[in-house]
Amino acid sequence: MLACGIAAGPLFLTVGVLQGVFRDGFDFTRNAISQLSLGDLGWIQETSFVLTAALIIAGAMGMRRTLDGGPGSTWAPRLIAVFGTSFLVSAVFPADPGAGFPTDAPEGPGVSISTSGIVHMLGGMVGYLALCAAFFVLARRFSGQGRRGWAAACRIVPLAVLAGFAGSATSVLAFSTGAALGLLWLTATTARLATAPTAER
Repeated sequence: MLACGIAAGPLFLTVGVLQGVFRDGFDFTRNAISQLSLGDLGWIQETSFVLTAALIIAGAMGMRRTLDGGPGSTWAPRLIAVFGTSFLVSAVFPADPGAGFPTDAPEGPGVSISTSGIVHMLGGMVGYLALCAAFFVLARRFSGQGRRGWAAACRIVPLAVLAGFAGSATSVLAFSTGAALGLLWLTATTARLATAPTAER
């Protein structure tokens, strides 16, 4: 199950980057990966959302078994499961078109936000806030184990993720970078827990 959690971020990002490179009209400086759910090939990104959700939730279950008591053993897996669930929300409620994608979309942002677009954004916001909270919870555990580097990183990475989201109003790349960082740090922390001696968990 922990292997599922480790694989989730790299899978999602690899599928997103490959689509972004090859799909007509997509521009990483203007479009978010979520918009790849739109258009004739949108099913690829929708499938990626669902698979990523399943992997993250499975990873959260594995983390709960691995931590097995002590700081973070209850809330870290729960918060990560919320993060995984947000990917299911993104699969069901796609983002709105805009910024030239799909190819028939207006060049600027949409005039209004659809209900689907609102739910998509709220789901992502709740999910990433839960992920950031999970990192802070894990920081306490790492700190208790004397792993100061891991503890410090688990406090710094959420701030960087939130900074990227805050910069999304002026730069889509800032948003994408923040989102990617959160996924990759989830992979790193899950891998650390998977390889730690049982006594350290």
